[in-house]
Amino acid sequence: MSSPPVFADRLASLDDVHVAFDGVDVVCGVDVQFVRGELAVIAGPNGAGKSTLLEVLAGTRMPRRGIRSVDGSVAFVPQRAAIPPRLPVTVRDVVSVGVWGRLGLWRRLDASARASVSQSLSRLEISDLAASPYASLSGGQQQRALLAHGLARRADVLLLDEPTTGLDAESGVRIRSVLRAEADRGAAVVCVSHDSALLEAADRIVRVEAGRVVG
Repeated sequence: MSSPPVFADRLASLDDVHVAFDGVDVVCGVDVQFVRGELAVIAGPNGAGKSTLLEVLAGTRMPRRGIRSVDGSVAFVPQRAAIPPRLPVTVRDVVSVGVWGRLGLWRRLDASARASVSQSLSRLEISDLAASPYASLSGGQQQRALLAHGLARRADVLLLDEPTTGLDAESGVRIRSVLRAEADRGAAVVCVSHDSALLEAADRIVRVEAGRVVG
């Protein structure tokens, strides 16, 4: 584990954040910061509010109270993407969406963007699946495609929900290596995970219990 983060390099933070479902707070007064060059893992029991915190950081869920602050671009990689199985998209299409945040929606991919897509596919070792229908992939292959989508954005803040769940050991090693490389690039990498190997590789563990950060 590294030294405590220097908050002058803070890229994302939550300040006194509360989130309620059906009028009941499931996240209660969370204060947490994530910094440049850090691989952080949010850990804790099922139902503790970990994924909810990640969604607030991503901007896909609004808190009942509190402040979300993000300095820079964000890429959010959910555990599973709700892509309709009949939608005729290839793996390359899914990854290519990741660069739209840099180029603007529906803009034609230039040479740099196409290179970023190809590099992201290669880093996750799914280049041979680029032309395959996304719906035809196994769960583990789909997860790697979603992570490649996040890498293609080259975001300042990379958020991932259980990125190694359902993967074989070799794929887990590959993903942990990629996440470390993203942190070394200068991104703030934040994962929700129960993976003991990813917890061991983290610079910092943020423990959540009953909707509160406890360590």
